[in-house]
Amino acid sequence: MSVKPAGRRERKNLQTRRALAEAALVLFMRKGYDQVSVKEIADAVDISVPTLFRHVSDGKEALIFDDGTERRESILAAVHERRDGQTVISALHEFMASRGPFVAHPSAELRRRTDLIVSTKALRDYSRVLWVRCEAPLADAIADELGRPANDVTSRALARYVLETPELISAHDPDPAAALAEVFELLERGVPRSSSSRSSSPS
Repeated sequence: MSVKPAGRRERKNLQTRRALAEAALVLFMRKGYDQVSVKEIADAVDISVPTLFRHVSDGKEALIFDDGTERRESILAAVHERRDGQTVISALHEFMASRGPFVAHPSAELRRRTDLIVSTKALRDYSRVLWVRCEAPLADAIADELGRPANDVTSRALARYVLETPELISAHDPDPAAALAEVFELLERGVPRSSSSRSSSPS
């Protein structure tokens, strides 16, 4: 099935969105998120504030992100297009390890962008919103791959756990990649048994 090429208006909208994201990122890094107004960003791209909000309706915190389509499609592809013999959990671990604070050797630009998001509550919260929007389609994909029924609670729980890992780890751990590996080991293997079992008290 061929993919219909984007129309002129769609291409123009995408260009404007990218220009806004680039301008916002430069200004946020230069002045700090709280010191930058929406009007400054609009002026940098030579559009009006109402026009800016037509392109990015969620507000200032959404400006350096896309609309979430890329992360949703990428995480679904990680599940559906994983290698033969690879588990769903392993595929999702690989996907998360390629994102933001979990990248082993990030470029200087990626590190600056990631540090900005992790250190700015509004940006961190919005990134979480984009992850949460992936929950239902990811749960469906997991259920499909595991041969479980639609709306399966196990698949829904797994999707939620996976999508909460960026919020759980990135702001708190000195080695995010190692922490991510621990979380996915837990998801893959389950809670390890204690070395000594608790015996019941005599009656």
